Amino acid sequence: MNSFEQPYGRWSQPQARPSQFPQKPFIQEDTLKEGELQIERKYFRAALKENARGRLLRITEEMGVRRNTIIIPATGLRDFLKVLDEMILAADALPQDKKPFDEAS
Repeated sequence: MNSFEQPYGRWSQPQARPSQFPQKPFIQEDTLKEGELQIERKYFRAALKENARGRLLRITEEMGVRRNTIIIPATGLRDFLKVLDEMILAADALPQDKKPFDEAS
């Protein structure tokens, strides 16, 4: 597969705009559990979902008009939690900065 071939079709040009991307096929998903939280100015939504391919965790970060999403297959949730636990321990072990990052400069 060359750099312009994609699973859902071929891009006509290297700098294709998002409106030119081929549409992904619709996959019906059932929501099994949802949760939301706000951390500083960001909102996070976690949704445990199930579709024909299996279960997944969809984590969406919203900040103003921007939205980012990651999807973790349920088979990798324990590994993901293990890495998160390691990051929490590392963050707790490191000294706290006196000022927030954007005020330090």
